[in-house]
Amino acid sequence: MLSVIIPTLDAAESLPRTLYALIPAVISGLIKDVCIVDGGSKDATVEVADAAGCNLYYSAPGRGRQLALGAKAARADWFLFLHADTVLSPGWEQEVAHFTEQKDSGDFAGVFRFSLDDFRPAARRLETMVALRCKLLALPYGDQGLLIHRKLYEALGGYDSLPLMEDVEFIRRIGRKRLIYLQAAAQTSAKRYQTDGYWLRPLRNLFCLSLYFLRFPPALIARLYG
Repeated sequence: MLSVIIPTLDAAESLPRTLYALIPAVISGLIKDVCIVDGGSKDATVEVADAAGCNLYYSAPGRGRQLALGAKAARADWFLFLHADTVLSPGWEQEVAHFTEQKDSGDFAGVFRFSLDDFRPAARRLETMVALRCKLLALPYGDQGLLIHRKLYEALGGYDSLPLMEDVEFIRRIGRKRLIYLQAAAQTSAKRYQTDGYWLRPLRNLFCLSLYFLRFPPALIARLYG
């Protein structure tokens, strides 16, 4: 069984679609609980989560801190970390159930295929670039979700309370050899790319990633990231 952990901050617009995609797994009994960890939303995020029957927790803002709190509150043996603007593709629950039933699956972590909810060619190019990054660098980001057993999560020390790059930091601790790429897609909102540009936004992300690898303080990178 899964505990789904979703950090939120002013996510009322996107959260309903994220939760709707979880319904088949709730009906089948695959999902035990959905933990929403809110970082101080000023919109209707809390009301949306409460109406959907999620377990609500409150935290200071910071995705790493929120994810860590959600993991502590989760009740199932398997954790599924999701962003609040990520929608899993139909049939994802069957693939996840098959994965978790495999022998020694608890020694591995699964991530989904990156996808954007935009029909334009620029979105397809970015999806290809992300697939290449995953293949060459073994660096999926948090918007691809993360499926991991409680024992492995705790053995690795869990998420750090970083203001940024919490997903990269934890993925690096998981390591290439323990990463499994699932076929189901995690479709993320393209709104930020449409707003900032399909070239400028990835370049800014790459710049921040480079600073992280050069050991700049995550707090400083977060200020630059905005």
